[in-house]
Amino acid sequence: MPVDEHALFGAALAFMCAAVIAVIVAKRIGFSPIVGYLLVGVAIGPVGFNVADPSVVHTVAELGVVMLLFIVGLELKPSNLLSMGHYIFGLGTTQLALTALAFALLAYFGLGFGVAAAAVSGLALSVSGTAIALQLLGERGDLGSPYGQRTFSILLFQDIAVVPLLALVPLLAPGSETDVARDPARTLMEAGFAVAGIAVIVVSGRYLLNPLFRVLARSGAREAMTAAALMVVLGAAGLMEATGMSAALGAFLAGLLLSESTFRHELEANVDAFRGLLLAVFFMSIGMSLNIDVVIHHIPRLVVGALAVAIIKSVVVYLVFRADNIAPGDSLRASVALMAAGEFAFVLFPLGLDNGILRREQADLLIALAALTMVLGPLLFAAVARFLPRFTHPAEEPPADDFTDADGSVLVIGFGRFGQIVSQCLLAQDVSVTIIDKDVEMIQSAGRFGVHIYYGDGTRLDVLRAAGAETVEVICVCVDNKEDANRIVEIVRSAIPDVRLFVRSFDRVHSMELMRLGVDFQLRETLESALTFGARTLEALGVSESTALARVADVRERDRARLERQLQDGLYAGAENAFGTRKVEPEPLTEPDRPARPLNPEARDILTHETEFSG
Repeated sequence: MPVDEHALFGAALAFMCAAVIAVIVAKRIGFSPIVGYLLVGVAIGPVGFNVADPSVVHTVAELGVVMLLFIVGLELKPSNLLSMGHYIFGLGTTQLALTALAFALLAYFGLGFGVAAAAVSGLALSVSGTAIALQLLGERGDLGSPYGQRTFSILLFQDIAVVPLLALVPLLAPGSETDVARDPARTLMEAGFAVAGIAVIVVSGRYLLNPLFRVLARSGAREAMTAAALMVVLGAAGLMEATGMSAALGAFLAGLLLSESTFRHELEANVDAFRGLLLAVFFMSIGMSLNIDVVIHHIPRLVVGALAVAIIKSVVVYLVFRADNIAPGDSLRASVALMAAGEFAFVLFPLGLDNGILRREQADLLIALAALTMVLGPLLFAAVARFLPRFTHPAEEPPADDFTDADGSVLVIGFGRFGQIVSQCLLAQDVSVTIIDKDVEMIQSAGRFGVHIYYGDGTRLDVLRAAGAETVEVICVCVDNKEDANRIVEIVRSAIPDVRLFVRSFDRVHSMELMRLGVDFQLRETLESALTFGARTLEALGVSESTALARVADVRERDRARLERQLQDGLYAGAENAFGTRKVEPEPLTEPDRPARPLNPEARDILTHETEFSG
């Protein structure tokens, strides 16, 4: 390979190795992986191994932020925004406004920042680290608790607020008002281009993308779906950037428009792997670009600044949560979970620098300060989780609100004839149901059921996770393919062992396979319908309903007992045919009173041959 290709290969290998090492080391010492990415970024940057130009790496890695905004848009369904409106827009607005105001005043009066620089600094530092906070709450299992729900709502509002913040920063740039006054026609033209770009994304997302994904889904080419997902993200981002707006804004709009699409989970699964990898490179590029000389010469200021950020942010969040009647202990946990600076601080500070709002030294100090809070946040949360129980009494805490559905929630995989009936039973009881299927025609014809069905391949773990498999109470596998059902069971049992698995069985052999795989419930697709059919036939012959039901119950119990016996002794015992291959023969549950009597010569020949062979 030429020298440039060798350098590119070496840099890519260095980044992959650094990402692996960062996660392992950070997890081992109890830090967030983001902290590890920042630290290894310093190690492979100009002050360390210098594997690549930080500015080039940062440009490519910003695609991770673009994809993160796309994922945020996908998850922000309008229905979710309305149901959590009080927590998202009430608590979220209060926290962001108070924290940003406090930081801006501190920067303006205490550090001598200009008005625009103080505003950008305050807004950037008031946004919390979504990845860090969700990881900390998830490790404790607190996401479903009252304070966890409110914490998530604040993070959700901050993710929404980032989009207008990205658009606000260029407007705060020096001379922006002068430019508008000097050439209003040009300003209006640029605004028109921006509006036109947004209109193109809205129209495309509403009328063009779903038909495109349906065509690709019918083709069965998974790589085409992945390419289409990346095309949507990069296309929307590029269009917004071409009109003078933020690339992240375009990705967010595309995700928001597709949030109600039946292909939502498939798109999220396809983009998420790239998003995670590029975000890791993004944080490493931040570490590479840290000005170590500035950090070393301003260690006292950074330490004081990190403590000030921790105290101000924690106090504001604590007071907001206490005002919403959250217990003191949980309010303290939430305040520490939201203390660390967010991922978008590393986007807003460089953006402020590029627009002339921040000076180089100010941007370097603020970036280092944000990185330091990311290291400090998980440590303080671990300390609070460890020592808080010693100072609180459980009886003093108010009873927890019930944020979950009383009936739980169910993920139904497969919406064919079997899955439709199962879903109808659940929906009739007002159970919250998520349904995924990879048959486009089936999804199109499902509108009359009044439910929203997502397109997705249930045999993929990333799709299952995107559909909420890790949080539901029961997964109903209703697919009509035995191999797919087994694969789903194996994947779920390996990756999500605690969830209950109810599986549609193809036949007796399949039931035994599922029982060996450890499913919680399995049912042969024809068993109950055949038993009901038999009961109705008995009633038609004059047998009373109670007697018919008793006979059916007896047959059902005999069948269950035989299945358990076959599971222990083997289904194929003595069932090999003349060619040495295994064949499952039907076996009567009740011993016949008389031998079979043929009604025609063909049947007589078959029975005679069977008797001779068995003898």
